[in-house]
Amino acid sequence: MKLLRVGPAGSERPALLDRDGTLRDLSGLITDVDGALLADDAALSRVRDAAEAGGLPALDAEGLRIGAPVGRIGKVVGIGLNYFGHAAEIGAQAPTEPILFLKAADTVVGPDDTVLIPRGSVKTDWEAELGVVVGSTARYLSSAEEGLAHVGGYLLVNDVSEREFQIERGGTWDKGKNCETFTPLGPWLVTADEVADPQVLDVRLWVNGELKQDGNTADQIFTVGEVVRYLSHFMTLYPGDVIVTGTPAGVAMGRPEPKPYLRAGDVVELEIDGLGRQRQEFKSA
Repeated sequence: MKLLRVGPAGSERPALLDRDGTLRDLSGLITDVDGALLADDAALSRVRDAAEAGGLPALDAEGLRIGAPVGRIGKVVGIGLNYFGHAAEIGAQAPTEPILFLKAADTVVGPDDTVLIPRGSVKTDWEAELGVVVGSTARYLSSAEEGLAHVGGYLLVNDVSEREFQIERGGTWDKGKNCETFTPLGPWLVTADEVADPQVLDVRLWVNGELKQDGNTADQIFTVGEVVRYLSHFMTLYPGDVIVTGTPAGVAMGRPEPKPYLRAGDVVELEIDGLGRQRQEFKSA
């Protein structure tokens, strides 16, 4: 299923995109698309049955804002340098263990919302990524297969990053990852049963119409299942938590000088096979 949340920021309601491309209202069945829903097999079955029966009311998509497809996110966990190509383009060794950072849940915005370039920023960068939404509580998992079994769904993420804040200002990467609006999610949460293999997905991103990233999740150093397994030994993963699994080659930081970092007025578009497309205009904070 393709699950969405639509409406004004802070007042989104649950919806579903059916197989014919029609937007359907789920507010009569569920209160939100969140961890509680993903952890409730009976509720998911009711949604699936209603979708197949064809009785869900249609929504007029014209002018309707699409919000982040997951509500009430507990935490957003990022994985750094998780593509061989990306590590090579910035001259870094492929890590022997996943690199972790956290993004605050309040950085999450919808897929087409405006993204704000922080005051004083000269190195705001793009990162198209596969996002994983946890579907069941994960603690001390023993295998990558077990990790995959705890995935509730997948979504598209732009892990916007400020490289000077991240790398040159001391401390942790979190400084360059937690600026407001820096985590556009969506448009859809695609339930895990519809993604047969998360390691064969094309990932693409354009800036002002120019293709910048054109990769595939097959290039990931640590697979989705292994990332979930690994994280479960350092923190408890709860339904609705989001894991951002790294970006392929093609970011501004990996390009020759002068590096084409984002400026106010730039438009970024990105997509992953089956997970939809985002479009953001960047403006000054």
